Amino acid sequence: AKARGYREGENPARWRGHIAQILPARSRLTRGHHKAMAYDAIPAFVCAIRAREAMAALALEFVILTATRTSEVLGATWAEVDLDKAIWTVPASRMKAGKEHRVPLSARAVEILKSTQGLRKEWLFPASKGGSLSGMAMSMLLRRMNVDVTVHGFRSGFRDWSAECT
Repeated sequence: AKARGYREGENPARWRGHIAQILPARSRLTRGHHKAMAYDAIPAFVCAIRAREAMAALALEFVILTATRTSEVLGATWAEVDLDKAIWTVPASRMKAGKEHRVPLSARAVEILKSTQGLRKEWLFPASKGGSLSGMAMSMLLRRMNVDVTVHGFRSGFRDWSAECT
């Protein structure tokens, strides 16, 4: 009200203790964290998914290697990838932060993409019946492997590794 000129005089919200009495306390994240795998267990897990011949396994390994979100990988198209430069550019429209994101691709990530490139579809990880791979495909793969983590939890594993080891 003071900033918009609806009130004259001192701003009561600036008085110590007043704003805390009026507004509710800031709520913390209530849903908890995504279940994650310890980062030192991830290499063995990647070996296990490499043994599977499924598009979901390739997509999940790509998620792990790029530390990206499920939606970014499932929505990825060939127009976003430069295999020669080993760069994947996710457009701002598909990023949570709304800013373009350039992802450097490791040799293995490029190898994964080359293995799906021959399918000649728009999507990096196409579904067998057309379109992009389902949002549940990687989650179901984890469930079938009896691994109690979420796909998003691998981002947490990357964050933990980078904080503790780099």
